[in-house]
Amino acid sequence: MKTTTKKLSDTKVEIKIVLDAKDLTAARDKAATELAKEVKISGFRKGKAPVDLALKNIDPNQLSSAALDMAIRTAVPQAFIDAKQNALVAPEINVTKFVPFESAEFTATADVLPEIKLGNYKNLKVKATKTTVAEKDIQEVLDNIARAYAEKAPVKRAAKLTDETIIDFTGKKDGVAFDGGHAKDFHLVLGSGQFIPGFEEGIVGHEAGDRFELELKFPADYHNKDLAGQKTVFEVLLKQVSEQKLPAFDDEFAKKCGPFKSMDELKSDIKQNLTMQNQAKADEKFKDDLVQALVAGSKVSAPEILISDQLHFIKDDIARNAAAQGITFEQYLEHVGQTEADWEKEARKIASDRVKASLVLQVLANEAKITVDDDIVETKIAELREVYKKSPEAIKNLKDPRVRQDIKNRLTIEKTLNFLVETNR
Repeated sequence: MKTTTKKLSDTKVEIKIVLDAKDLTAARDKAATELAKEVKISGFRKGKAPVDLALKNIDPNQLSSAALDMAIRTAVPQAFIDAKQNALVAPEINVTKFVPFESAEFTATADVLPEIKLGNYKNLKVKATKTTVAEKDIQEVLDNIARAYAEKAPVKRAAKLTDETIIDFTGKKDGVAFDGGHAKDFHLVLGSGQFIPGFEEGIVGHEAGDRFELELKFPADYHNKDLAGQKTVFEVLLKQVSEQKLPAFDDEFAKKCGPFKSMDELKSDIKQNLTMQNQAKADEKFKDDLVQALVAGSKVSAPEILISDQLHFIKDDIARNAAAQGITFEQYLEHVGQTEADWEKEARKIASDRVKASLVLQVLANEAKITVDDDIVETKIAELREVYKKSPEAIKNLKDPRVRQDIKNRLTIEKTLNFLVETNR
């Protein structure tokens, strides 16, 4: 067997394979043995006749075709091993020449793992974010809790910030109502920031029963591109204004919120929780920043087949979340003002970045000799069995060796990320 490797890109190769009579004779013998198992000859049980005798009852064209198929199946994996190329999918085969049992020429083309040159991972010059909890952050949580305990009573006066209102509204662009821009009996706390700038402020000063219009412009970075930066008019009917009487921030209030004896205890608990939340977010950002820096300093390309896999994963995730809200993926795109082409363009960049990050972290794991013991994998699988104990299908999937390997890979990446963090602290 002779091979010639042609690099089509950083992530795709074409290997030309030439087989001679010796290669094809060996393939013919293997093919004949397989075909003989299906031959029925008088005096012998099916598949038990001698190969030489069975060959006399096999169509020569069938044998020739089977021999070529056997030769390709044998030669292609070996050709990729010899070329030190790791094919990510079954190679595409194109036969260019075949003389039965004498010679054959064909090409095998496949997406392959790219050659990755790992950058310096020991000094990425990425700084971790310092987290703090300000008094205003604690007060914001207290205010939110207080609103849950607030006493509400309708009032006959002009609405002001912090009031809860009930409204009907219809948003129009160029005189035409747009999707998602209308509702009836909508409860809105003025100043909560639920609506675009100017909407809630525009209700201030009006009384129950008032009908009025609000001329507003959507923010330029609004998620729905059809509305971003556009001038609109909202027709509003203010049905009810209720004053919220917030409870006093005293020890009695603290006791209502949990096992606290005083406001100091409640504030301390809030501060502790906010500190943990802020630190978790900072840690995740630090990891993300480190990975981005490592990818930027490395030489790595993302194979198309892996990008496509990630695109499917991202789309399926969005579709599941959309379905939980009772809408389709297409309706989700309409809601955010994107065409599928627009979405795919943005999602492709995210998918490509994820693939590059994964490949670089795998190389780092190999270089740093990071492994995960089988007992840790078993512990994780046991945890997942407990989580999915009411789902027989999920429990069955956990027995699949491929799922087990995927879990091990994920744990290895997680351990590698922690190693990257500790190395750059």
